[in-house]
Amino acid sequence: MNLDYHALAPELVVAATILVVLTLDVVLPRSRKYWTAFAAVLGLAIAALPLLTLAFDDGPQSRSMMGGGYVVDEFALVLKAVFIVGGYLVLLMSVSFIESDRYYQGEYYLLMITSILGSLVMASSRDLITLFVGLELVTGPLFLLAGWRKGDSRSNEAALKFFILGVLSTAILLYGMSFLYGLTGSVTFEGIRQAAPALADSGAFRLAVLFTIVGFGFKVTAVPFHFWAPDTYQGAPTPVTAYLSVGSKTAGFVGLMLLCYQALPAVTEIWGPTLWILAALSMTLGNLTALRQDNVVRLLAYSSIAQGGFILVPFAAAAVSNDPEVIQEAASAIIVYVIIYAFMNLGAFGVVIAGARRTGSVEIDDWAGMWRYSPRVAVLGAVFFFSLAGIPPLAGWYAKFVMFLSILRPDNVWTTALAVIAAVNAVIALVYYARIGKTMWMDPVPEGIEPKADSRPLVGSLALALGITALFVGAAGVFPYEFAGVFADLAKTVTGGI
Repeated sequence: MNLDYHALAPELVVAATILVVLTLDVVLPRSRKYWTAFAAVLGLAIAALPLLTLAFDDGPQSRSMMGGGYVVDEFALVLKAVFIVGGYLVLLMSVSFIESDRYYQGEYYLLMITSILGSLVMASSRDLITLFVGLELVTGPLFLLAGWRKGDSRSNEAALKFFILGVLSTAILLYGMSFLYGLTGSVTFEGIRQAAPALADSGAFRLAVLFTIVGFGFKVTAVPFHFWAPDTYQGAPTPVTAYLSVGSKTAGFVGLMLLCYQALPAVTEIWGPTLWILAALSMTLGNLTALRQDNVVRLLAYSSIAQGGFILVPFAAAAVSNDPEVIQEAASAIIVYVIIYAFMNLGAFGVVIAGARRTGSVEIDDWAGMWRYSPRVAVLGAVFFFSLAGIPPLAGWYAKFVMFLSILRPDNVWTTALAVIAAVNAVIALVYYARIGKTMWMDPVPEGIEPKADSRPLVGSLALALGITALFVGAAGVFPYEFAGVFADLAKTVTGGI
C-alpha cells in the first residue's frame, strides 16, 4: 500500500491533535481543562500548514494512494482548507460559549475535531468505502454534540431526533452503495463510472442510485428529508448548530459532487431529475417556512435548507447537458456557493452568539434597536444576513450570480423553469433576512428589555472568528473574479476532465 505522508499530513496532524486533547482531558484537573481548547485550536492551525506546502509543491498535482481510493489533488486541498478554516472558526466561537456555560470538558473539542477529520477524509475519498467512513466520521460525533447540554430537554430532543433520522439515512445510503457495488463489481468511482453506462437501463441500478441520492439528501437537509434540522438546530449548542449548518452540510455536498461527477456522470438521466425536484422543494419550502419564524436560530435552520436548495440548482444544469464546459461551469458554481455560504453562515451564527449575550434571547423581536447598545453586533448582523440574501457588494451576490449563470439555458425548458423558481425564492429570502436587519436598526428597544451589561460581546476568540468571516465576505464580494480562475480549475479536477 503506497502512502504519501506529505499528502496525508493534514489528516495526521488532526489525528495527533485528537490524541493530545484526549490525553489533556484525562490528566488535567477540571480547573485547567481550558488547555484542551487551546490544544484543539492550535492543532487545527498547524494542520493548515501542510496544505500550503502541498499547494506550492512542484511535485505531482494529484497524489493517489490506497489503490486510487484516496486522492489528494487541487479539489481536495481547497475543500480541506475550507473544512479546517471552518472548523477553526467554530472552535473560536466555542471557546467563549463553552466557558460561559461552565463546560470545560475536553470531550467537546475531541468530538468536534474528530468530525473535522472525517470531512478531510471525504474530500480525498475516491471510493465508496472511504466516502462512507468519512461521512460517518463527520456525523457520528455530532449526535453527541447536539445533546451536549445534558440537563436541557430541548438539547436531548435535538440529539434524539438527529440520531434517529441520521441512522435511518445511513441505512438508506449504505443500502444504495451496496447495490452499486454488487451491480458494478467495484467500489472505486472510476470502476463504477466505467460500468454505469451498460447498467443504465437496469431497474436495480436505478434504485441503487436513487437510494444513494436519498441518503445524501438527509445529510444536506434537502426537502423532504429535512425534518430533523429545525429542532436539532434550535436545541443544540449554538456553535454546534453553526458547524452542523456548514461543516456537516458542506461534507455532504462534497460527497454528492464526487458521486455524481466522478462515479455517475454517464447516468444523469437518473439523478438529474431527482436533484431538480429536491432543489425546487428545498428552496421553496425552506424560504416560505422561514418567513414565519420568530426565533433567529430556527430561521437560520430553514434558511440553511433553502440555501441547500440553491446549491443543488447547478446539479440540474449539469444533468441536462452533455457539453463539458456546461458541466464544469455547474461544478464551479457549486464549489463557489459552498465556500461562500460556509463563511457567511458561520458569521451569522457568530452574530447570534454575540446578540444572545447582550439580550439573553434569540427571538428576533428582542433584538429590536440593537444598534443603540451594541452597534458592532448590529453592523455585522447586517453584513452577514444581507450577504445570505445576495445583496452586493457582499460575497453572497456572487454565489447567487454563478448559480444563475450555470442554470440559465434558454434552449431547455427544465433549467429555465428551475431558474425562475430560484429567482422567486431569492426574493422571498430577502424578506426574512431584511426583517432581521430592520428589527436591529429601525425598531425601538422593546419596553421591559434591558440588555445585559456584557462587556465581552465582541472580544477575544469570538471577535477573531467574526473578523475573519467578515473580511472574507467583504473581499470575495468586492473582488469575486480573483477567485474565479481557482474555482474553474477545481471544477476540471472534480469532473475528471469530462
